[in-house]
Amino acid sequence: MDLTPIIEKLNTGLFINGQWRDAEGDRTLEVRNPANGSVITTIADASEADALDAINAARDAQAGWAATAPRERAEILRRAFDLLHERADDIAAIMTAEMGKPLAESKGEVAYGAEFFRWFSEEAVRVGGDFVQSTDGKNRLMISKEPVGPCVLITPWNFPLAMGTRKIGPAIAAGCTMVLKPAQLTPLTSFMLVEALRDAGLPDGVLNVVTSSSARRVVTPWMESGIARKISFTGSTEVGVNLMKQAADSVMKTSMELGGNAPFLVMDDADVDAAVEGAVLAKMRNNGEACTAANRIYVQKPVAEEFSRKLAERIGSMKVGDGLADGTQVGPLVDQDQLDKVAELVDQAVGAGATVLTGGQKVDGDGYFFAPTVLTDIPENATLRVEEIFGPVAPIVTFETDDEAIELANGTEYGLASYLFCTDLERSLGLSERIESGMVGLNTGLVSNPAAPFGGVKHSGLGREGGTSGIDEYLETKYVAVPRANAT
Repeated sequence: MDLTPIIEKLNTGLFINGQWRDAEGDRTLEVRNPANGSVITTIADASEADALDAINAARDAQAGWAATAPRERAEILRRAFDLLHERADDIAAIMTAEMGKPLAESKGEVAYGAEFFRWFSEEAVRVGGDFVQSTDGKNRLMISKEPVGPCVLITPWNFPLAMGTRKIGPAIAAGCTMVLKPAQLTPLTSFMLVEALRDAGLPDGVLNVVTSSSARRVVTPWMESGIARKISFTGSTEVGVNLMKQAADSVMKTSMELGGNAPFLVMDDADVDAAVEGAVLAKMRNNGEACTAANRIYVQKPVAEEFSRKLAERIGSMKVGDGLADGTQVGPLVDQDQLDKVAELVDQAVGAGATVLTGGQKVDGDGYFFAPTVLTDIPENATLRVEEIFGPVAPIVTFETDDEAIELANGTEYGLASYLFCTDLERSLGLSERIESGMVGLNTGLVSNPAAPFGGVKHSGLGREGGTSGIDEYLETKYVAVPRANAT
């Protein structure tokens, strides 16, 4: 696929106060295609001064945007939803080129990501409050919700559109202005998202986008500015903890979607074929590079052999290649560091005694490809039993009892997503209640939905994105006491 016509139309600078501009000193950085290592284009590499210009623009636009009618904010989001669908083919092609996922999955992400704009366009006009009488009868209690103020939004490289819309959508709906730092590896999708919002009528200064080779160089000035009142971050737990420490200095509202280490439980009464399909979806979606990916697959012994054999057959038959090529089901990993990490985890497990049912090695040639892999007989000292893999590797461990399954599932500091395949309803619900995670996929390998609250417990984060609670992360509650005349 020739991307030249799309790339030639791309704005690749900083988007500040409604204008595209170069970075200070005309500094740039390269964006590469992980399928072959080629340079797609160069983008602006922001300085600290650029970052301060962006947060100041958000500050200056905040009062006017907060006063904008909810219906107007809703209509902007709805128009942006329509524009994303109109431009889906171009956006998906760019997403695949810079991130690596198969084109069909990129198109699916555009549809999924756009849905957050439609969802929050409907939430914008439903921000509520209350008006009640105090218990002693002397006051009326007027309770309202107001925008929290300028927000810092930081998105990861693995879902460059959906992670943007999931944060930008509720901020716009609530009446908040923003500064957005997209991931260095996948910024081009964010630029196309910005264009859709600008063409939808988003006023200048409401959304400001800054790209940089150093996240610290631009995010730290935002956190220390005294302007930002909220931060929403999706990424590693280590970085999230540091951002929470910075947020504490300004008592900023925080939303953190951090690391995952999802267990995938297959009980002895499960529909094995359905469990295999669920595992393929939960493990191989996005080349395995998802915080919700099934990271630890636990199978009850009576069905372990059948499940392992069928999963290896399905995963081993998946076509690996450039995500832009027809028929590709598994694309490259995002960069050399990620490829080396996955290879090291697999090599360490195999060296310790794990059995390779399929895959198990890097794919020769250009790009950052790792063969779709299924491992069994995983020893307890294998690092991939405790560490997030972020690649197309499915490690299978067997268990005997329900209690053992729960102990294995909860034996981690993370608690974002979990998956459970079981046909007995009472047993399924009981196990779901015992699993320590923010989300459970019961007989499904897909939990993400714009209408559902997305988020985790323990070291997987704070707050929720999406659903009816998603907009609350961008609102503050105000109470006004109104004395009642002639109250006794």
